[in-house]
Amino acid sequence: MTQDSTDERFSGLPARPGKIVAVHLSYASRADQRGRRPVHPSYFLKPSSSVAASGGTVERPLGTELLAFEGEIALVIGSTARRVPLDRAWEHVAWVTAANDLGLYDLRANDKGSNVRSKGGDGFTPVGPDLLDARAVDPRALRLRTWVNGELRQDDTTAGLLFPLPQVVADLSQHLTLEPGDVILTGTPAGSSVVGPGDVVEVEVDVPGGPTSGRLVTTVIEGPHAFDAALGSLPAVDDRQRAEAWGREPFRLTAELREKLGRTPVAALSAQLRKRGLDQVTIDGVHPMHPDGTLVGTARTLRLVPAREDLFARHGGGHNAQKRAFDTVGEGEVLVIEARGEAGSGTFGDILALRAHVRGAAGIVTDGGVRDHAAVAAVGIPVYSAGAHPAVLGRRHVPWDVDVAVACGGTTVEPGDVLVGDGDGVVVIPPALVEEVVDAALAQEEEDGWIAQQVAAGHPVDGLFPMDPAWRARFDAWRASR
Repeated sequence: MTQDSTDERFSGLPARPGKIVAVHLSYASRADQRGRRPVHPSYFLKPSSSVAASGGTVERPLGTELLAFEGEIALVIGSTARRVPLDRAWEHVAWVTAANDLGLYDLRANDKGSNVRSKGGDGFTPVGPDLLDARAVDPRALRLRTWVNGELRQDDTTAGLLFPLPQVVADLSQHLTLEPGDVILTGTPAGSSVVGPGDVVEVEVDVPGGPTSGRLVTTVIEGPHAFDAALGSLPAVDDRQRAEAWGREPFRLTAELREKLGRTPVAALSAQLRKRGLDQVTIDGVHPMHPDGTLVGTARTLRLVPAREDLFARHGGGHNAQKRAFDTVGEGEVLVIEARGEAGSGTFGDILALRAHVRGAAGIVTDGGVRDHAAVAAVGIPVYSAGAHPAVLGRRHVPWDVDVAVACGGTTVEPGDVLVGDGDGVVVIPPALVEEVVDAALAQEEEDGWIAQQVAAGHPVDGLFPMDPAWRARFDAWRASR
């Protein structure tokens, strides 16, 4: 393959690609790391100007910190594909090679999902060095590995894909024409993380024991230029972006923590949060549908905005935000609905409650109303609401967004927050404090139980509640003897 010297950055490809299409989440290992598994593939575009050859450098722009590598398998289209069936899709792939879908998380929030700036920078798509003949490989048996400074960071195979490679080709061809030379980046497995100036990233795609793309080598350098605030938004990072860029595991409730939270009174948890300066963590104005039950889970969120006829016409039909929320809530999660305390209509009914229950949701919390109240109660899923109302959602609400911070019952709930409910109500616990708070609450419950025994035995509360040094010594001796 002969290339003009001015096209050296495209030396790993047959020609400059007309378009580069990338898959958001495709490997089970990466999806589990992010805490969500998509039902269908989704995509974004990268400019061909971002392509680079093996052996080159990539700049981390001045003033940024979160440049992350993503080793990927790249497919190069060999023949035009438009609405091709799944069983013929692989025939339109001519070559397979390695790619590095570099991304700058400092710009990710500003891009709002488009990835234009966060993944479109010059040199952000190294590809190569060698092309594998797609006809000579099984798309189900490819291996992807990535090294940073010689240390293996990613090691997965196409057997770990949520969406097989031919499916991605066939699906894309439903929406747009894939042309010869186009490149599809097929997603990255777990292990992606942050790299900095001086780091060397290598990516290889091969058939174990067979042909290989060779190692795609990229060295990170510090860029000399900062972004100009007069021209556009500046890079910004927060704890969520740092966690995702570094590839840290999202918080998950262990079975042990769930068990502890399930036997800890909400009042005790609230008291411990107050001791730590958190007083705005109760969801007010909601009542349990099953007063003797409990609720423990991590938050998924649904935001409803005030009803407006033109907005409901655009957002209320089809697979709207409300239906998406109930269709995707996961096992052990609590769906939290922002209804602004407006109880003049239902925010869900028995069918959606059943859907959440079948998916293993831990419960539903809404500061609005519930339709089909008796039927929802019969489903058995824990529900906290402002009460029953016969009207449909559209009387007061427009389903607007999912998986965003919401205001429910006077407190803010972020996706991933931990919710615990009992007959007293519902409390919201920041994930970082869960273990500390529940252990302290259980210890306090033990202490309060002992104090109650002393009061029941006839002792006055003066000096006992709270305990003075003498009573504290007696309690410590009792606890030590157990």
